[in-house]
This record gives sequence, structure tokens and C-alpha cells, in this order.
Amino acid sequence: MRRVTLFVNGTSKNGKVVAVYGTLSDLLSVASNKLGIKASCLYNGKGGLIDDIALIRDDDVLYVSEGDPFIDPQSEVRVTSDQHGAHTDWLTLNIGGRLFTTTRSTLVSKEPESMLAHMFREKDVWGNKRDKYGAYLIDRSPEYFEPILNYLRHGQLIVNEGINIRGVLEEARFFGIEQLAEQLEVVLKNSQPPEDHSPISRKEFVRFLLATSTKSELRCQGANLQGVKMLCCNAEGASLKGCNFEDPSGLKANLEGANLKGVDMEGSQMTGVNLRVATLKNAKLKNCNLRGATLAGTDLENCDLSGCDLQEANLRGSNVKGAIFEEMLTPLHMSQSVR
Repeated sequence: MRRVTLFVNGTSKNGKVVAVYGTLSDLLSVASNKLGIKASCLYNGKGGLIDDIALIRDDDVLYVSEGDPFIDPQSEVRVTSDQHGAHTDWLTLNIGGRLFTTTRSTLVSKEPESMLAHMFREKDVWGNKRDKYGAYLIDRSPEYFEPILNYLRHGQLIVNEGINIRGVLEEARFFGIEQLAEQLEVVLKNSQPPEDHSPISRKEFVRFLLATSTKSELRCQGANLQGVKMLCCNAEGASLKGCNFEDPSGLKANLEGANLKGVDMEGSQMTGVNLRVATLKNAKLKNCNLRGATLAGTDLENCDLSGCDLQEANLRGSNVKGAIFEEMLTPLHMSQSVR
């Protein structure tokens, strides 16, 4: 007499040892009575379908199915009853090659309108593909899916250190988990460093100048350059738009002899600045405050000085060929430009 151990398909617990006799139908009838299911087919441990009782050997372990495909007990477990007589399906997801075991209710209850809920609310409605062990195949990142599954389990957003929040957010959007996506967007926004509007020091600016190639474009827009000393510096083509050169203590910025060809200083505060014999050819100084500025001997050829305040500025000996003086805030007196 042969004997075999029977388990419900996909499980490795609560097995029953039975004697093998008669036909395959007789064994299925015994399996139905012993396991409390409507047995319709048998599989061996490798998932092979048993269609002839002669193939069964003594002490074989067989898995009894109600008609479902073979499910490896190591990857998916089906718990058939609890104290109230209800049932909960355990299932395994293969996410990008990594296995996650959870319950169907976990996937469908927390976010009932999500893609996951629609995929697993009812068995095989979507025709979900499985791997050879019966795990549902989903081609997504396991690293980013784990926080999502934990959120569905307990309702809390927990992202381990080293996990990119943006990646988790994209997965939440993909699976249609809207409440989690909203939380992640807030976390991502709060994690961004605040913009640094602190002024740079004169030392930092000079170091920046020295480290920049003379052919490179220099951008220092909106910088605080109070009382800066930039004698004979080369800032050709630099963008110094909206900079503040005024020091409340009265210290005047000194750019004497500087090469500022083509520089953009539009809208800068430059009261009392020293630009003596500096080169500002083709520079943009539109709407600058140049009150009391020293521009003696300065090359201002083709320089745009529209809307500037040049009250008490010294332009004696400066080259103003082609310079634009439209919409001046204060009239430019001849005494300011004559030697």
C-alpha cells in the first residue's frame, strides 16, 4: 500500500497523509474530504500535473488544486479560514525581481481607486502575469515600491535613509495612490534647501574673479559689493546687473582702471563709485545711480547711460562718443564733462 501527503495548492501546512488506492478520481475524492476543498487536480512538488495514479510513488508530497494553476508554497500562501469563517488571500508580488508577500486586502482597502486595487480586487480580472513560482510580475523598482506597500499596510509614510523621495513619488503616481503622492510632494518640497540670498564678501568676490578665465562669462547679478576694491580688475563681459556698491558707512567702491568692456550693470546702486580711467566701452549702465561718481578719463564709448542719475558725477576727460544719455534723471552740466 502506498501513502502520500496532501497539501492544498500553494501551502505547506495542515497536510494530510492518505492511502492511495483505486483510481485517480478516488484519490481526488479522498483529498476533497480530508482537505475540505473541491479537489480537481494534483501536482507534484515541481508543479507537474498528475494525470495517472500509476505516476504516484510511496511517500510523495502532492498539492491539491480546485482547478487553479500550480502555486509554489514558498512564494504564495492561501489562508482559507479564520474564526469568523471569512477568508483572506495571501499573495506574492515579483517587483523587478524582488518578492513581496502581502494580502489582497492590503492592496485594495487603503486606496480602493488605485491601480493596485483594481488589479487585485478580484482574482485574475486583469490577467496578471506570474513567474514560474506563481508570484505576480510587475516591472517596477522594488526599492521605491517598498515604502508604498508599507503605507498600504499601516497608513504611515516611512522612507528609509538613502531612498530617493522623488523615485517613491513617481511610483505612487504610477500606481495611482493619490493620498500618498500628495504627502510625498509636501515632503519633497520641504526637503529643498532654502535659497541663499546672503551677500558675498569682497574677499569672496575677488577670489571668484581670480579663479575665472578672462574668456568666461561672469555672472554676479544682484550681488552686494559694498565698498568693494577692484582696482584694475578684468571683468570684461561680466553681468553685474542690479548690484549694490554703496556702503552705508560711506566707504566708496573703487574700480579705478578696471576693464569693464561690455559689462551689464543695469539698475545698480553706484553712488560715489570710483571708475576713473576705467574702460566701459559698450557697457550697459541703464538706470544706474551714479550720483557723485568719479568717471574722469573713463572710456564710455557706446555706453548706455539711459535713465541714470549723474548728479554731481565727474565725467571730465571721459570718452562719451556714441554714449546714450536719454531720460536722464538730472540734467548733465557741461562743467561735469569739461577738463
